[in-house]
Amino acid sequence: MNPTLLIELFTEELPPKALPKLGAVFAESIFAELVKLGFVPEGTEFVPFASPRRLAVSIPNVAAVQPEQNIEKRGPAVASGFKDGNPTPALLGFARSCGLAPEAVASLETVNDGKQDVFVFRSSKAGEAMSAVLSTVVAAALKKLPAPKMMRWGEREGQFIRPVHGLVMLHGDDVIAGQVLHLTAGRTTQGHRFLSSGELVLNNASEFARVLHDEGRVIASFAARRALIGEKLKEAAATINATIAADDALFDEVTALVEWPVILQATFEAEFLNVPQECLILTMQQNQKYFPLLDANGKLMNQFLLVSNLQAADPSHIINGNERVLRARLSDAKFFFEQDKKQKLEARVPRLADVVYHNKIGNQLARVERLQSIAGQIAGLLGADVAKAQRAAYLAKADLLSDMVGEFPELQGIMGQYYAEHDNEGADVAYAIAAHYKPKFAGDTLPEGAIAQAVSLADKLETLVGIYGIGLIPTGDKDPFALRRAALGVLRVLLVQPLDLKGLLNAAANSFPAGLIKDGTVDGLYGFMLERLKNLLAADHPAADIDAVLAMQPTRLDDITVRLAAVAEFKALPESAALAAANKRIRNILKKVEGALPALNPALVGDGAEQALYAQLLALQPAVESALASNDFTSALKQLAALKAPVDAFFDGVMVMADDLAVRGNRLALLASLADLMNRVAELSLLAD
Repeated sequence: MNPTLLIELFTEELPPKALPKLGAVFAESIFAELVKLGFVPEGTEFVPFASPRRLAVSIPNVAAVQPEQNIEKRGPAVASGFKDGNPTPALLGFARSCGLAPEAVASLETVNDGKQDVFVFRSSKAGEAMSAVLSTVVAAALKKLPAPKMMRWGEREGQFIRPVHGLVMLHGDDVIAGQVLHLTAGRTTQGHRFLSSGELVLNNASEFARVLHDEGRVIASFAARRALIGEKLKEAAATINATIAADDALFDEVTALVEWPVILQATFEAEFLNVPQECLILTMQQNQKYFPLLDANGKLMNQFLLVSNLQAADPSHIINGNERVLRARLSDAKFFFEQDKKQKLEARVPRLADVVYHNKIGNQLARVERLQSIAGQIAGLLGADVAKAQRAAYLAKADLLSDMVGEFPELQGIMGQYYAEHDNEGADVAYAIAAHYKPKFAGDTLPEGAIAQAVSLADKLETLVGIYGIGLIPTGDKDPFALRRAALGVLRVLLVQPLDLKGLLNAAANSFPAGLIKDGTVDGLYGFMLERLKNLLAADHPAADIDAVLAMQPTRLDDITVRLAAVAEFKALPESAALAAANKRIRNILKKVEGALPALNPALVGDGAEQALYAQLLALQPAVESALASNDFTSALKQLAALKAPVDAFFDGVMVMADDLAVRGNRLALLASLADLMNRVAELSLLAD
């Protein structure tokens, strides 16, 4: 085994939200380049490190010198290498580029490149020492970092995210000489600002993590530090029978802020619990990076956990200081809440006329009027209370003008529900105000109840039609108005509700002033949403099955999953592959037909295989129609198995494109009727290999 290589860049505090990505890219870039250059064997596992003031990577088994390099350089074709027995200029030029004298061209080898014989020059080259390339490798890795913003410091020209104060490049016991960002590599680093024993000297690259932990009071590994924080927080919460209210982003950010995590428990005055707990939780998480605690009923407790970067014999002054800061924050939240309740939601609605929604579409008040219209129509279709749906739509955006939402935009809808309840608007209306933003992300729950779903659909449909309709169509990964997310929200509701997608898009389009929405918007959006539906279904169903079902251009989506299940069962039948292939053949034949087909005339149906297929078609139609009427798509498709034998016999024994035009037209009409019967659930031709 070769020695371990350690690279560490010691900096001032790095941006916490960017730290996990910075650490990963820094380590991966250096490792990948050293593997590419041959210093590290394939399959080696490296260890990334990222703490508030350092980026580092430890790579085991790194060679000091590259393996010998085999060089192969291909030149001109042998056929064009000589003319009249003399080397051509092309061959002589190739020889010079390889360092060969003109008379040495005869020593060139030849190989076949798959098309012709060509000249080839082969040689070997001693590998370079790692010390000659490592500084360049590290500098190149720094340029690949997803840096939020670069800066200069002092009088130096070098740029980095934060000022850099130290560079370690250690291979086993040896320092690799080199410079990066005007820093000369060494073997010393720094530990915790206050807890470290002083400057840390690394005698060997493999002792980096241990020395930092034991002498520097730094847990250098981001993953190890995060796991420790999670474990200690969970233990602390368990002592008071609480659970932690925090997402991964908060864990990551706190991990990026501390080097030596210490978990402390603190409290705040119980009177603040009269403020909606979402406000308090957001205040603690976003402003202070604290971990709120919930009791067994999911209610916020007036206790919280914090992660300190200091270890003290008496942490009371740390706890008291954090409690004092939080008290001021919670007082602000309480003030906003009390002030907001002094004005009813409905009194805020007219002021939405002063809030621009989009300069081409108008203000939020005009939007609210559209939401009322669309939500009312959807509620009627769902058999829900139209008046309540329209009332919820009228109030849905009013909390945008509240002080609390102004401070915490993430609370829009949530605060609207609290204020609606305070105004005695009724439980259904209040809930719909909060739930109309759902689903907010993949995996989020759907709004519950027809009233909330009507307002939710109205909000998303209005956004889709309005933004798409003025030409702001998402491209690539750019989707500033989150149309993809809105589309997925609509689709998820329609997968469980008996509503017509195109009808809803038309209702939304008709709510806008005449001439505002571009022609073709509804059809364009329909196609856009079918593409999103493919993505939504892809996790649970094969792509071919999805394409077959969506090829029917369905506008009712609540039976899509049933159709997909039926297709899956059909594919399991022994006859399915042959029927899919026959269907594809029929489709290809019918594509070539110009003009309208005549009606199928029983009198022109021939004997033998043609008559047998026609008879089987007539026999199956009632059963298939009955199954379709009851949405028994599986039964409808399974009935088709009886067609395999007569279809095979028909194609084996009947000439479809007969010379007699009347007979030809009738046979094409027979195939068209067959295709219509076979493709009522899904386009089976798309299942053919």
